[in-house]
Amino acid sequence: MIRYPIPLQQGDTIGVTAASSGVDEVLHHLVHNAKRQFENRGYKVNIGDTVWTQNKSASATKESRAAELMAMFKNREISAIIPPWGGEILMEILPFINWKEIDPKWILGYSDTSTFLFALTVKTGIATAHGPNFVELRSDEWEPVASKFIDVLQTPAGSTIEQQSSEKFQSKWQHDAPDDPYVYKLDTPTEWKVLGTDNVELEGRFLGGCIDTIRHLVGTPYGDIASFQKNFLNDEPILWYFENCEMNATDFHRSMLQFVYAGWFDNAAGIIFGRSPAGQDVKGFTVLDSMERIKELTGLPIIYDADVGHVPPQITFVNGANGKVTVNNGKGHVKTTLQ
Repeated sequence: MIRYPIPLQQGDTIGVTAASSGVDEVLHHLVHNAKRQFENRGYKVNIGDTVWTQNKSASATKESRAAELMAMFKNREISAIIPPWGGEILMEILPFINWKEIDPKWILGYSDTSTFLFALTVKTGIATAHGPNFVELRSDEWEPVASKFIDVLQTPAGSTIEQQSSEKFQSKWQHDAPDDPYVYKLDTPTEWKVLGTDNVELEGRFLGGCIDTIRHLVGTPYGDIASFQKNFLNDEPILWYFENCEMNATDFHRSMLQFVYAGWFDNAAGIIFGRSPAGQDVKGFTVLDSMERIKELTGLPIIYDADVGHVPPQITFVNGANGKVTVNNGKGHVKTTLQ
C-alpha cells in the first residue's frame, strides 16, 4: 500500500528547492558545483528561487517555500527533488502543503528535510528517501556509501537494493577542506554496534529521520503513527532509524521518552541510531545510557553508531519500504525492497 515514485533515469531533471534554509551568497558556489556534477552525470537541474536567499533561519516566507515545493511536485518535467540542505523551521510549511495533490515523486535529504519526508510518508503513504543533501554531492567523485542514493532512486517498485556499512566515517566536519576526492573526510573506522550482543537481524517498514526536528511532530496530524500503520502498512511493524544533530544526552533521552509515551514504538521491530556527534554528555549521563534505558523500557533491539545522518557518510533509507538490517561483527547490511 506504499506508493513508490517512477524510477529516476539519466536525462531526467532534478529540482532543487529550499523548503527550510536557503544558501547564503558566499556559499552559492557549492550549489553551482553540485549542479555541475549532476549535469556531468547526465541529469538536468532546475534550481528554485528559494535556494539563493536566506533570512531569519529560512530561505523565504513559509508560503513561498510551500508554493515552490508544491510547484516542483506538480511540474511533470521534474522527476526528483533534492533540497540543498536542511535547516531549522521547515515545520512552518506543513499546513500549506496540499497533501492530496501530491503524486509520488522522489524527494531526498536529511536533517530538517526529514521533517517533510516523515510527514509526507505518514500522511500519504508515498515513499521518501533519507540520504545526502544536494550540496554534499558537489565533488568530482561521490563517496561510495552516500552515492548509493542514485541507485535507490533508480530502483523500480517491486525490486530490491542492498547497501553496506562504510569502512570509515568523518569524525568532524571540515568545511574548508578541498573536495579531494570527496566532500567527506573519512578518518575513523566504522563499527556498527548492537546493545547486549554482537549480531542481530531486524525486519520491518523503515521510518525515521532527525530526532531534533521530527520529535515536534508528536501529537500533530503529521506524526499519527497508529493511523499510518493501519492505513498504509496493514499494521506491519516499523523498523525505526534515527539520528541526532545537536541534542545533548538528556535532551535526546527526553525526546526518546516522548516517542515511547506517544506510542510510536507500540508496534516496532527495532531501532537503528546513527552516530551521535561528540560532546553530548551531561554530568556523566550519555546518549548510550539513554539507549540502554529505552531498550529496557521497550524491549526493542537497538543498533547504534550506524551510517545515518550528520556524522557521514550515510546509507539511504526509504521511508515506507520493507527493510531488513543485519549487523555481524561490526558490519552493517541494509536490504531494501520497494513493495
